[in-house]
Amino acid sequence: SLRATTRANEEQDWLKTNLARLAGLMQSSRDPVQVAHVIMEELPPLVAAQYGAFFLAAPAGEGAGGSTGAGAGTGERADDGERTGEDEGTDAGEGVAGIELVRIASYGAPPAGPSEPPTRFRLGESLVGQAALSRRTIAVEDLPPGYLTISSGLGAGPPGALIVLPILVEGQVLGAVELASLRPFSGLHRDFLDRFIETVGVIVSSLIAHARTDELLEQSQLLTAELRARSQELQVRQEELQSSNAELAEKAALLADRNRDIERKNLEIEQARQELEERAKQLSRTSMYKSEFLANMSHELRTPLNSLLILAQLLAQNPEGNLTEKQVDYAEVIHSAGSDLLQLINDILDLSKVEAGKMDIHREPFALGQLLEYVEMTFRPLASERELEFRVVTAPGVPAEITTDEPRLRQVLRNLLSNALKFTERGGVELRVQKAADDELPERMRGMSVVAFRVRDTGVGIAPEHLDTIFGAFQQGALATGRRYGGTGLGLSISREVAQLLGGVIVAESRLGEGSEFTFYVPIGVGLPRGPDSGAPEGSLEPGGDASAAHRGSLAGRVVLIVDDDVRNVYALTEILEAEGVHVLTAADGRSGIELLTAHREVDLIVMDVMMSGMDGHTATAAIRDMPGFADVPIITVTAKAMPGDRAKSLESGANDYVTKPVDAHDLVERVHHWLGRD
Repeated sequence: SLRATTRANEEQDWLKTNLARLAGLMQSSRDPVQVAHVIMEELPPLVAAQYGAFFLAAPAGEGAGGSTGAGAGTGERADDGERTGEDEGTDAGEGVAGIELVRIASYGAPPAGPSEPPTRFRLGESLVGQAALSRRTIAVEDLPPGYLTISSGLGAGPPGALIVLPILVEGQVLGAVELASLRPFSGLHRDFLDRFIETVGVIVSSLIAHARTDELLEQSQLLTAELRARSQELQVRQEELQSSNAELAEKAALLADRNRDIERKNLEIEQARQELEERAKQLSRTSMYKSEFLANMSHELRTPLNSLLILAQLLAQNPEGNLTEKQVDYAEVIHSAGSDLLQLINDILDLSKVEAGKMDIHREPFALGQLLEYVEMTFRPLASERELEFRVVTAPGVPAEITTDEPRLRQVLRNLLSNALKFTERGGVELRVQKAADDELPERMRGMSVVAFRVRDTGVGIAPEHLDTIFGAFQQGALATGRRYGGTGLGLSISREVAQLLGGVIVAESRLGEGSEFTFYVPIGVGLPRGPDSGAPEGSLEPGGDASAAHRGSLAGRVVLIVDDDVRNVYALTEILEAEGVHVLTAADGRSGIELLTAHREVDLIVMDVMMSGMDGHTATAAIRDMPGFADVPIITVTAKAMPGDRAKSLESGANDYVTKPVDAHDLVERVHHWLGRD
């Protein structure tokens, strides 16, 4: 009895001593990763384990280093200790699909190779994920041969026991510890591990809280510094105002000494000033109303234009072969006229955005060859049709990849090349791309990495007295020239404003009757050429929308739901999809679409209009994503692309992709092929 009591006391002393020692080591750590390494260095040998791994909870796809992503819990517990919400009885990946357990430290890990165990698990996946999901320790003895090998420089052998302990704090899962031993764990070791894992949870939770506190403190300090700077600015401005007020007081005193005639004139000047201010306010309101009017009109014009272009395109294709050649020509003329109207709408809207300061710029790296390929495909057929020579030349030294807003760069080049081809009757047009020399750049751009896009033509040219005016809105050089060649004169005005937004400039040189040269200098960020796996991120399509041919297959029998409150658009989109063998369901608004979706769970894809009365497309998309069984159904939103941020709003609401009005039939079909081909 005495020996048993002594042994029990020794075991308790050993347990408490080592708990205190490890707690001290962990408390001296600065972040969860350092705690994990301390545990893996100390814990396995202490409990006679030859293999160990430490897993930390983190959002799926993210690392777990430091405080970033650490401590992503999987549910809360009610006051009575029972789990609440969707974590009770939840299958793996359902309700907690965004959480993973990431291995951040190990002890005696097997050598790297094909059979190396995974480094991350979702909740409920493997014993590690199951222990975290069920919040219970899992112990396994008499492991089968080949399950795991514990090796050293002298040999290797299978473990005899395995234990996985979830790290919990107030019902929240912060991670898990896995240990394996050649022999079963003793009762003392099991008791030690049960107590130790509670301490680990408290310390890891504390480190996460401290890290968050540090982040909040840093943010607070930054805000304090900013407020202090603002306060100093306000103080300086207040002093300037006081000084100005003093000067005004002196002037007022001088004016008071003058005769009534001067006072009367001052009164008239003040009245005139007030009238000018009122007129300036009226002009500002008028500009605001104009921008809002153009944005609203863009939406309204694109809606009927959408169905007009789609149906004209379908008629021009004459899939059933029942139209005469002249009727097909009529359809092509309608489609061409509608496209011209769309371009006019886009030009006016772009000009309005520039004037209102609402044109967004997004700089991203892209392959220059991709841009030049677009230029070739777009303008070579037009040049050939007009029997003009067309060349695209890239000088040596031009980087394969540049960083700027590629759609805006494309817009400028499209305007410059369209003008060059429009005003050229003989000869040809050339686009030359080369690195710009410092001595040819404006002063503000010198020292920067700049690419020059030179558009040369052998056209009618521009008179010297008109070179300074052609960049004004609705200007086309000589009035007679504008009447002869058509157009609105907005292209160069928009191009100049876009060039300035990109940090660049457009320079024009020309001789009447000999041709013109427009050079677009644009600063770029130079990057390395992209690898074979580079391209558009998953969940979006590339600046034309052509999908990969690898995903293309038959759409016959697939079910697509169209949600749109305009019957003309519904009719046009239905015609496009039914021609591909798709079974189409239609709904007039977001709420009706949700009700129809509930009754037809076989829907494979949804085409969702954004601008609808009642529940709009963004709200309906978000609601569908919350419906059981429809979290992964592809949703393509249809937007008018009238205001900045439309694309971001669509993707934030849960859409996978978006198309703009007027919808191009080929583009829509390719996108449907792309998303259904991903199945």
